[in-house]
Amino acid sequence: MTEDDRRRGRHETEEERADRMWGELIQEVRVAQTGVQILFGFLLTVVFYPKYGQLPDTDQHIYIVTVVLGACTTGALIGPVSLHRLVSGRRVKPRAVRLAARLTFLGLVLLLATMTSALLLILRVATRDSYVPWLVAAVVAWYLVCWFGLPLWARRRHTTDPENR
Repeated sequence: MTEDDRRRGRHETEEERADRMWGELIQEVRVAQTGVQILFGFLLTVVFYPKYGQLPDTDQHIYIVTVVLGACTTGALIGPVSLHRLVSGRRVKPRAVRLAARLTFLGLVLLLATMTSALLLILRVATRDSYVPWLVAAVVAWYLVCWFGLPLWARRRHTTDPENR
């Protein structure tokens, strides 16, 4: 394979590219869905513990926001599966892949918000120290670097086609 062949990428039709991208997207969604489902399942049980009624109003409000964010995250990350099922066989896969990718990205943003809210709640309950917001901010910064910063840097640094940057 010559250098020119490597720079041009794959030789595939729009449908073949959509099939490949769909498979990759679904694998990515599976990873995120597992974590979200475990977190959301845990969140749904918290309200049934006796200590929940003893939480200050602020912590109860954070809990409610966290559960709603978890529900929205779950919806966004399951959305691509439903989309695929409902449009399968309709010859719209390239458009469906783009829409599913947007839903997945939205799901990741919502997951960031859910994780932030859950971490804030847990650390507030575990300790009333003033360093909790700083610790949460540091973890959120880490998430931003891992989930968005590094991928965007790699995309910018290693994309050879200026139109796709």
